[in-house]
Amino acid sequence: MKIALIGLPQAGRKTLFTLLTGRTVPEVRKPGESIEGIAAIRDERVDRLADLFKPKRKVYAENHFVLCPDAVTGADSRGWLDAARRCDLLCLVVRAFESDQVYHPAGSVDAARDEENLRTELLFADMELVEKRLARMAKEARAGVGADQKTEQATLQACMAALEAGQPLTSLTFDPPALASIRSLGLLTLIPLMVLHNVSEADLEGAAAASDGPLALSCQIEQEIAGMADEAERLEYMEAIGIRQPGLDRVNAAAYDALGLMSFYTAGKDECRAWTIRKGSPAPVAGGKIHSDIERGFIRVEVIKYTDFIEAGSEQVAKERGKMLTKGKDYIIEDGDICHFLFNV
Repeated sequence: MKIALIGLPQAGRKTLFTLLTGRTVPEVRKPGESIEGIAAIRDERVDRLADLFKPKRKVYAENHFVLCPDAVTGADSRGWLDAARRCDLLCLVVRAFESDQVYHPAGSVDAARDEENLRTELLFADMELVEKRLARMAKEARAGVGADQKTEQATLQACMAALEAGQPLTSLTFDPPALASIRSLGLLTLIPLMVLHNVSEADLEGAAAASDGPLALSCQIEQEIAGMADEAERLEYMEAIGIRQPGLDRVNAAAYDALGLMSFYTAGKDECRAWTIRKGSPAPVAGGKIHSDIERGFIRVEVIKYTDFIEAGSEQVAKERGKMLTKGKDYIIEDGDICHFLFNV
């Protein structure tokens, strides 16, 4: 699963990307070049399990971030969006801090304006694609129109109506054949979207506590937190500025959730690990994330809920309390399940 970081120059995307992935962004990049990196999703549940099992290693779930080229609004070409078309989630990074030392391409800081302009660019990019495809289909129709072409044409016309009304394609409901007919076009507003505001330290506490609206963090503050080697010092500093969790953790968790993903766990002396699956996945599919043989030869899965395991303090006590559940292939894995799969191939 890939997450595209999209935004105007000086919005903080490069800093955010480096903080998330540990990859340094070159000062000079080729025109249209994107950079990819992996970010581990810090997970208290993995940490707690590791404290109990003392494994040889612990493994967090991961997000795959793509740093897209700087956005250019109002231009004839939208090549800077090409990399985003291949992603599963779009993250608009919007500047919401004032600074005399950091220029803004529009000459002033206005987060609402910039966010709206970026959303508009996504709409226009899709309108161009749909318009071109409809024009091509009109020419192809001279040789006859089959059922698949009729489905695609009707779907594209519905898409164009929504886009012209300023509505992203995520606002529409498509049946499977209709969605399949346009999937290969790489339509941007068909991709889920999250918005992140890069705010000042003064605005961070209130913005981070807001339950609705864009996700807020301060890249400047995140740099300072990341630079503190001492855990106690980091916690003391975060408490002093009024935040309970590093912004990077919140970004990772929000992206993970926006993608419709969740984690289940395996735990033992060798490894404590978070495994990524889509919400609603049945047990054999979850087992297949560990190894394809588990899905192919699935027999059953033994499940202990995370909270039950922590309260018990060990697998043996959880069993004695009747907290280990044996489930079949129809069981839908839930977030936080600690699983042991039985299979035979």
